[in-house]
Amino acid sequence: MPRYLVLTELFLPTKGGTAVWFAEVYRRLSGKETHIVTADVPGAAEVDAHHPNRVHRINLRRVPWLRPESLGMYLNLFAKSLWLALTHRFDAIHAGRALPEGLTAWAVARLTFHPVVIYAHGEELTTWGRGGKYKAMRFALRHADQVIANSEFTRDELLKMDVDAARITLIYPGVDVARFRPDLPFEDLRQSVGAGRQSKLILSVGRLSRRKGFDQVIKSLPALVAAGLDVHYALIGIGEDQAYLLELAREHGVAARVHLIGHVSADDLPRWYNACDVFAMPNREINGDTEGFGMVFIEAAACGKPALAGQAGGTGAAVLDGVTGMRVEGNQAAMVARALQHMLQSADVSAAMGQAGLARVLDDFSWEVVARKTAALDQ
Repeated sequence: MPRYLVLTELFLPTKGGTAVWFAEVYRRLSGKETHIVTADVPGAAEVDAHHPNRVHRINLRRVPWLRPESLGMYLNLFAKSLWLALTHRFDAIHAGRALPEGLTAWAVARLTFHPVVIYAHGEELTTWGRGGKYKAMRFALRHADQVIANSEFTRDELLKMDVDAARITLIYPGVDVARFRPDLPFEDLRQSVGAGRQSKLILSVGRLSRRKGFDQVIKSLPALVAAGLDVHYALIGIGEDQAYLLELAREHGVAARVHLIGHVSADDLPRWYNACDVFAMPNREINGDTEGFGMVFIEAAACGKPALAGQAGGTGAAVLDGVTGMRVEGNQAAMVARALQHMLQSADVSAAMGQAGLARVLDDFSWEVVARKTAALDQ
């Protein structure tokens, strides 16, 4: 059984696909022999009590008066990781990102003679400019023994940074196919947003940030209504764009059709995917910030639903255009509207896309598949 030292600032109960990735993969690879060093956050004790790996929580908060602000975080992460590496037997050190985890993992690995693996997610490679932070990230990635890229887009960005192609392994994120599956009850959820049996429900899940393209879905609603569709839009998530999205819905006369739901329970999230007719996240790039993959597309596919994605970033790995959904220019509201209208009005086409997405998930995207590919790095 492999034994890993895993450094990741993002881990459950923190929200987001990256936190889920590490919790799901390493629980399938080994038990208490694997140690995870992560941030101390509210609600951590309950997660740690039930997680099969040994989880160490430390202070990873930035301190505004320090220069740099992250100095204390790096020192805490380095000290804890070095102590664990010296007092336990590990096969490898895995880092959740290049910074801060990857650079720390590289230093610990070189002092303790361990191989180091760093995950690359895509968006961090394109948003950090070309200054000191970028140079530190590039150094860590170029000196890792292996780099895991979550999509072809991310792999291409790594190659642009002169990371050795032989050290890059493509491993897509996964989904819990026992939890996210078709045929879950959902009528109460549709009723809660006023969507009747003849209505169409569009669903989005994610942080309420501009690059996700949720505003473009709202802008498309008047055209969908004009086409004769009784359409509702449910949006799960929180974020800085909440007030903007609500005002946008009012401006376009669709406030009664837009439902910002915020957080939902772990049990209800798969039911919301089942409740929708189409999943939509027409993402776009804004100032280098883009979508590295989009795990929510895979969650929707696992529930048998077609997806609408933008063409920016690495979403082409998650949504096969014309096969499991559609990809359009996320900065063109008219294109978003046409794609949604086609998918909502063509029930047979959408059903076929949903089934194709489900079959693909079962073959390639279960967490068991991801875990096997991860374990193979050390063989």
